[in-house]
Amino acid sequence: MVGRMLPTERESRILELLAGNQGRSIHELAAALDVSMATVRRDLADMENRRLLTRVRGGATLTPARRVEPLFAAKETENREAKERIARAASRMVEDHDVVYLDGGSTVLMFARLLPQCRDLTIVTNSLMAASELMECGHRLILVGGEYRALARTLVGPLTAHVIKAINVTKAFMGTIGLTVGEGMTTTDVNEAFTKEQIMKRATKVILLADHTKIGVPSFVRSGGVEDIDVLVTDQIDRGFREELESHGIEVVVAGD
Repeated sequence: MVGRMLPTERESRILELLAGNQGRSIHELAAALDVSMATVRRDLADMENRRLLTRVRGGATLTPARRVEPLFAAKETENREAKERIARAASRMVEDHDVVYLDGGSTVLMFARLLPQCRDLTIVTNSLMAASELMECGHRLILVGGEYRALARTLVGPLTAHVIKAINVTKAFMGTIGLTVGEGMTTTDVNEAFTKEQIMKRATKVILLADHTKIGVPSFVRSGGVEDIDVLVTDQIDRGFREELESHGIEVVVAGD
């Protein structure tokens, strides 16, 4: 029954209902969710506080800024302190002689800068930014080929499959634009989603690095489900969302805990 959704499930459904729409009334949302209007009002107030949507008279609409991927230079400055904490926590998961994959994204780039302290790594990446940081690190470095995506400074698309399908990695450190339980990981580009899905099939362990602004927010295209994630490293997370992820077998690491 829809009315028995967990709060995090309701949030995901509210965002789905608002996607591609000019807005929904509280009455429409309550009917779709099979809950009271008072429950919807509380959900909307909490979600607006987290900048997931904007309340308007009698209803809500999506916050446009949460649907657009910023330029890479802008990403590096957003929530920098939180991303650095996440990167440090993730770096403790790397062991000497690991074969690791580095996805695109500013948090993964911060993580990449911490890798030289490890020994004898094989590093596979589609990120030109990460490759630039690591080109003189002494580790074995492998770039997947593919189409250059300027916004993310990554190599993506079907051409990346020729390298990815030939390798196995022990740990894949991934980034994302959005994460919900219903949609899983989502991003803004179809070719980028393709490459993310390919590498996760070749990884023994998938470790997602995502700050709190990515949680509960869907983006354009699915790049993997929650079943693909083994570990989430974040800076803060709602208790209900954490419990829901853990019920799917995902280990949640909050940097600084």
